[in-house]
Amino acid sequence: MMPTRVREDVLVTAPELARLLKAGLAPVLLDVRWSLSVPGSQPQNRADYAAGHIPGAIYVDLDSDLSDHANPDPLAGRHPLPSASAFEATVRGWGISENTPVVVYDDNASQGAARAWWLLKWAGLHNVRVLDGGWSAWNRHGFPVSTEEPEVTPSEVTITPGSMPVLSADEIASLASSESGVVLDARAGERYRGETEPLDAKAGHIPGAKNAPSTGNMNGQEFLSTEELEERFSTLGALWGEVGVYCGSGVTACHDVLSLYLVGVDAALYPASWSGWSSDPERPVAVGEE
Repeated sequence: MMPTRVREDVLVTAPELARLLKAGLAPVLLDVRWSLSVPGSQPQNRADYAAGHIPGAIYVDLDSDLSDHANPDPLAGRHPLPSASAFEATVRGWGISENTPVVVYDDNASQGAARAWWLLKWAGLHNVRVLDGGWSAWNRHGFPVSTEEPEVTPSEVTITPGSMPVLSADEIASLASSESGVVLDARAGERYRGETEPLDAKAGHIPGAKNAPSTGNMNGQEFLSTEELEERFSTLGALWGEVGVYCGSGVTACHDVLSLYLVGVDAALYPASWSGWSSDPERPVAVGEE
């Protein structure tokens, strides 16, 4: 039986967050504005943060804070996970302790926020929520905006890396070829089918994987209802057995993991994703629908 989860433990609405801030109960806020479709978008995102953000929010650079681009191994993918020691230092710099409530948000349908959510959960920090609707929901309600960067007192937290399941290339290959579970590809359909590949070494997908674009988890900027997500993942056969997820570089796959988590499924992430898989000449590639 799938574990019972309370949606409000995973997502927070803009009005609820505003009430917390007004009551002086503000969580640590992380602003993770990021766009896959705009290479080198971080300087603009940093400028957007400087122009206005939720009061008290800390800017998070997905490429430097949530990835390890010093990793030279192409099999690790385009957004390798940061090392445990590096991420622990980052979390301490955000002032997060073991039980600190954290809310993450972005302006891109929670694609970047989901990566921050996953990494914090992977680090053993469980009081983490995503702002449903993100920056656009906050603005739509007309809530306060700040241009001031908060002063942060670093913590001395010790993280517990490995608190979310991950899969190696061999493990996801084995799962994709088995009947004991399912592998989901969170990229857009045209990339999954191999019709186009703007970023990685080869076009196509891991043989046996099913396509589950992360955009399908959303109604605009907000997550589908729990019932709608259950229907979606039931159709994909992802409510039972082991579930593995990948995308292009391990970022948007976290969105599928989060959405599955909402319906009680603890999916495993293949961090290197298609960028790592397609860089290995020994790995098979499939095209078209499966």
